[in-house]
Amino acid sequence: MSRTPVTVRVAETTDVPSLRELWGDILRRGALDEQLADVAGIVATADSREDQCVVVAEVDGEVAGAVYLEATTFTPLNLERAVLAVSPHVFSQFRRKGVGSALMEAACRFAEQHGISHVQTAAAAEARDANRFMARLSFTPQATLRAATTSAVRARLPQSRQATQAATSRQRIDRVLAARRIRRERVPG
Repeated sequence: MSRTPVTVRVAETTDVPSLRELWGDILRRGALDEQLADVAGIVATADSREDQCVVVAEVDGEVAGAVYLEATTFTPLNLERAVLAVSPHVFSQFRRKGVGSALMEAACRFAEQHGISHVQTAAAAEARDANRFMARLSFTPQATLRAATTSAVRARLPQSRQATQAATSRQRIDRVLAARRIRRERVPG
């Protein structure tokens, strides 16, 4: 099977609409102009920093995929250096044409340029093809990243708080009323 030639380059401001479309499912919710502004800011910031890069893969001059690269550490607690390849996405019409491999090759080059020996990435748990692709490239699971709204987590936390012996009856009532108010509040998430 012959592959279509894939070229990889640093993202430019003219790529912002394509990047917004490509990453639309992972950007913050909002209006189109807000998402475009977010992506434009990401591209501009990455362009001005040595430890960040947005890489675009093209097929026949058309944006086929992209990945955000950052030289960072494994975690805030594990200070070993690693390149984080965030959201390596490929447009569906360009899948299975070498675009994903080209993006991950760019991540390896970026890591080598910075003297870093590890690359890490993530794929959505329900993205079977992406997870299989990463497994074929020797990426192994290191952690499970979970997310929830603050209000959902708070609702599942134990509600009973032990009152100290010194608390007066009035203080206990105030705490109960405050807890009820908090439960009624809807925090946008």
